[in-house]
Amino acid sequence: MKNKFFNYTISNIYSKPSLNSEVVSQILYGEKFRILSKKDKWIKIKTYYDKYIGYIKNKKFIEYFKPSHKIFVLKSTIFIKKKNKFYKTNNFLYFASGISIKRAFKNYLEFESNKWIRKKDTKKIKHEENNFVKILKLFVNSKYLWGGKTGKGIDCSALVQIYFYYNRIFFPRDTKDQIIYCKKKKNKKFSKGDIIFWRGHVGICINKTKFIHAYGPKRKVTIMPIKYAIQLILKTASLKIKKISNLKNF
Repeated sequence: MKNKFFNYTISNIYSKPSLNSEVVSQILYGEKFRILSKKDKWIKIKTYYDKYIGYIKNKKFIEYFKPSHKIFVLKSTIFIKKKNKFYKTNNFLYFASGISIKRAFKNYLEFESNKWIRKKDTKKIKHEENNFVKILKLFVNSKYLWGGKTGKGIDCSALVQIYFYYNRIFFPRDTKDQIIYCKKKKNKKFSKGDIIFWRGHVGICINKTKFIHAYGPKRKVTIMPIKYAIQLILKTASLKIKKISNLKNF
């Protein structure tokens, strides 16, 4: 079947064609995907970026899309324009979403018919942000949400992946796949950019002593001392570190 592009703000990806099934991930505005099969009002999809497979509701999607910009804030309010004045809606585009700009007016950009966002919330699609700390800190205090990948809610593996996704660099979605994909670090001293893996959990060192992760028991994205985080996870979940990698490897 043909490739499609997701032209809604966000959608859950489910493990089965049912709203009662597990939410395994999410798909953002502008993401490319392939329809693998159809069942009733559901479609089974495979995302182009990370080859993730799951189910979303079948809607009217677009077949041609060439993004020119991407969102560089946690969420960007969508506006409508009436008589050259802009009015907020209750809808948002989320960090790293790709958009195609139709036209500009004052400090706003139109990405769909009478759907506008602030120009300052965007970067050009080819923009690279090498400061991973700058990106991850945007999500501090965001709610922990299994399968989530936005500021509304995000899980541990998505927090790591979002840095790569913004820069359009492949990185697996789930921790179990990330730990296989990542090269093991030889030096045992903690340093900035270290990715620490446990069974079912992952986070990143933002410097030699601090660690950021979307931590389920705290129900949010939080920054902790590295050694404290290791001891806490061992104490509460009986989990030891399985692998340490580093962002410099990618």
